[in-house]
Amino acid sequence: MTSHASPRTDAAIADLVRRWARGWQACRGWETPQETGGGLCFALGLPGRHSEVFALRADDDPDSLPVLAREVAARTEPTWLTVPTSRPEDVERTLRAAGLRVRDTREAFMIRDLADHPAPGAAAPYRCVTTGDGRVLTAEVRHESGQVAASGLAALVGEDAIADKIETHPDHRRRGLGSVVMGALAAGAAARGARTGILLASADGQRLYTALGWTTRSAVVMATGPERPAA
Repeated sequence: MTSHASPRTDAAIADLVRRWARGWQACRGWETPQETGGGLCFALGLPGRHSEVFALRADDDPDSLPVLAREVAARTEPTWLTVPTSRPEDVERTLRAAGLRVRDTREAFMIRDLADHPAPGAAAPYRCVTTGDGRVLTAEVRHESGQVAASGLAALVGEDAIADKIETHPDHRRRGLGSVVMGALAAGAAARGARTGILLASADGQRLYTALGWTTRSAVVMATGPERPAA
């Protein structure tokens, strides 16, 4: 890697990742991650994704990333390495040099003040219902047939609301239902004292969230371990 971000900027990104991770853990029911070697490691136990490591110091300590990447590449269980960075091209070269397979599309960490988040209502034949289960809010948009057309979660952690699993059923896309879900979650979270929304957005999701006023704080490069022959 060829250049350094300011330590203050990278520290802010690391703090944002930790805040997001607490909400992701609440939404998904993951065990508490372990922080070691400049990374935050979640044990997921999923097929093809046994664990996932989030790099915390890729920009301010570039020498730490190759070490982390080689450690991930050496794991026998399938592991993802997720790297928030302001220098995605440099990161991708580093990960490939370590033998990792870089995903074709990048994601992004995004944030938004919840106080003025748009909250469009669901038009007929849809209705939106928001429910709370402890620290996690659920918003569902249902068609009059009873089918869940769109849904999402938001974990409440302090003054943060971490949005997750924002999904629209293929039969109901391009009808603004994602915006309805996000608006319902934002309103519900704000009513419970949350001030800041945080999420990890896919390439497709970024278009929706940007239209709703969310701001990108960091690009996210994702990679998986090297292909291994079947046992």
